[in-house]
Amino acid sequence: MKRVFLFLLTNLAVMLVLGIVLSILMSVLGISHRSLGGILVISTVFGFGGSFISLFMSKWMAKKSTGAHVIEQPRSETEQWLVSTVASQAKKAGIAMPEVAIYDSPEMNAFATGPSKNNSLVAVSTGLLHNMNQDQAEAVLAHEVSHIANGDMVTLTLIQGVVNTFVIFMAKVLAGIVDNFLNSDEEEGGSSWTYFLFDMIFQMLFGVLASVIVAYYSRKREFSADAGAAKLVGADKMRSALERLKQNHPSQLEGSMMAFGIASGKGVAELFSSHPPLDERINALR
Repeated sequence: MKRVFLFLLTNLAVMLVLGIVLSILMSVLGISHRSLGGILVISTVFGFGGSFISLFMSKWMAKKSTGAHVIEQPRSETEQWLVSTVASQAKKAGIAMPEVAIYDSPEMNAFATGPSKNNSLVAVSTGLLHNMNQDQAEAVLAHEVSHIANGDMVTLTLIQGVVNTFVIFMAKVLAGIVDNFLNSDEEEGGSSWTYFLFDMIFQMLFGVLASVIVAYYSRKREFSADAGAAKLVGADKMRSALERLKQNHPSQLEGSMMAFGIASGKGVAELFSSHPPLDERINALR
């Protein structure tokens, strides 16, 4: 319920902010929302705006939704080891020290998030700390640090913004064409129930195709993060960590946190999966 509430609250806030921005832009540019230029402005504002607002809120959302405890002053040997390990890896990778956190979950997982390389968060689950040895956990941390060093959060946001803009623009244009065809005897177009119905239908259809594109990039990015981890701590440690993940619980993470986690959920169609199969990742490291 907490995750659902945060999701709804965040989306309402995003819609409110983008609505205000859009209203100002349309007034300044003096264009109609029914023209192609107006549709393009609407599509760009909502396509990129939502992605970038989510990126800037990502650390806060991640902490709230997982209940992650940020380690400010290490209270145990484990916390001290986590902080010192991430600090060492971040220095090698040439990025600022990320915040380090632990969240309660039985799955073996970790994720990285944040708006930039120098403003990021690395969080690990209690399940990972309890079920992986130190070498394996070190490799997982290196994988997440590599995501940050590679700028994956920003790159994925840009890709998501582009495909979102395309989805919204094409859906609205095609919905307008269908609406004009079905209501050709009416003077005003773009405001009937058929327009809104087909707009939603086309957005869902194009959204499925967009998800395939984003997932494809996400899978490619996982191989790069694995390779980055191998450079930081050694390929043997990274392969060992991936082998251990074969005994993992299904991921509890959602959205971008799953995309930047070390493991994804099971039973997801490969085209829509954010992560490649573990065996493919292990073979790539060989």
